[in-house]
Amino acid sequence: MRARLADTGAIWIAAVVIPAFLIAPALWNGYPLLQFDTGGYLARWYEGYLVPSRSTVFGLYLHFGEGSDFWINLGIQALSTFWILQLTLRVLGLAQPFRLLWIGLLLILTTALPWLSSMLLTDIFSGLSVLALFILVLHGQKISPLEKASLFVFIAFSAATHSATLGVLLGLCLLGLIAKPLLRTRIALSGLLQGVLSIATGAMMLLAANHALSGQWAWTPGGYGVAFGRMLQDGIVARYLNDHCPRQNFKLCPYRNALPATGDQFLWGDSMFDKLGRFAGLDDEMGYIVTHSLADYPALQAEAALKATVEQLLHVATGEGCTEWLGHTYGIIKRYIPSQTRQMDAARQQRKEINFSAVNWLHVPVALASMLVVLSLLGYGAWQRRFDDLTLLAATVSFALLGNAMICGVISGPHHRYGARLVWIATFTALIAASRFFADDESELSDDLGTP
Repeated sequence: MRARLADTGAIWIAAVVIPAFLIAPALWNGYPLLQFDTGGYLARWYEGYLVPSRSTVFGLYLHFGEGSDFWINLGIQALSTFWILQLTLRVLGLAQPFRLLWIGLLLILTTALPWLSSMLLTDIFSGLSVLALFILVLHGQKISPLEKASLFVFIAFSAATHSATLGVLLGLCLLGLIAKPLLRTRIALSGLLQGVLSIATGAMMLLAANHALSGQWAWTPGGYGVAFGRMLQDGIVARYLNDHCPRQNFKLCPYRNALPATGDQFLWGDSMFDKLGRFAGLDDEMGYIVTHSLADYPALQAEAALKATVEQLLHVATGEGCTEWLGHTYGIIKRYIPSQTRQMDAARQQRKEINFSAVNWLHVPVALASMLVVLSLLGYGAWQRRFDDLTLLAATVSFALLGNAMICGVISGPHHRYGARLVWIATFTALIAASRFFADDESELSDDLGTP
């Protein structure tokens, strides 16, 4: 009875402490953390048209929390994180409350996790959805029907918030189908089917939301523009224009020797992109250049893609975009939610009081070391032909990180934000491996001492 009371107390401590610390950065800031992209998502409800890379599903989710100054959104993100963390530990047989508490606190201290859950952005759902898919596909028999249904909805929503997240999840399911003959009973076909259906549901959710807000049955636009930006900073666009402008009259030909150095400067800075009509004026031309440069320079494209993937794997610093002037987001909040202007302006973020230099002295080496640990776990398990739960989790995380690096690095170009939003699940996996190792050691010591 005393043991049960102690466990109950520890559960309540974990259930209060972990979510509270997950939104500690926002509480300290005095307002939810913002990003440049936040304004684009918020505006979807009010403007009623589609813009590149801004999910209407996530826009509706943010609109739902406006009345609470978005604190309800942060509450959902923190509680979802706590739920997925404890559920992962539970299906792996590591559900002791104190273990959940110390693993959760270490993640909060050493990774970007609390900054992600404190921010009005899709990034928190990227890593959580990978863990949710792992549980649903590989451990569905260990959870209740209600938990299965909840995971299904959570994965669908996460897939609908960002195309890169959908791509990573779909890639994991495809790898599961390929590995099914090798792993046999370790991967249930029913679990894979549920995973694929949840992702398909997310795609339909996005299409339905796009139609409800804009009247169009269309996917969120912007894929060609983002890919164009990456090719521009790799020098491929300039080469293509120099090779073809004498024969083809592109709108960008007069500017081919004055292109910005990066895709971000071209798409979101003060550049000729604005003069030429932005996406509405240049989308067809950018799409044409992207597709034809792939055919014209396959070796150059392959080299650039490989370089971008490797760079993206190493770009894992916390806080990218949080310390910049977010004029667009500020303008959207002041225009459509003026009642929140005072709180927003008074926040530490807007007063430039946030600095991630000291944070990343810890976060970056932890992230890089965690990826090495996860890769080692996968390699050791494969070498031993021991595909246990930990090896399969390491495989899921490894391929998720690789898929994320390929999708984000190759299409958008390497950014620290894209790495930081997912690499914390590698640290979580490393902590699980450490917990299991020490638990086994304690068990062996107890056996040696004859302790019951």
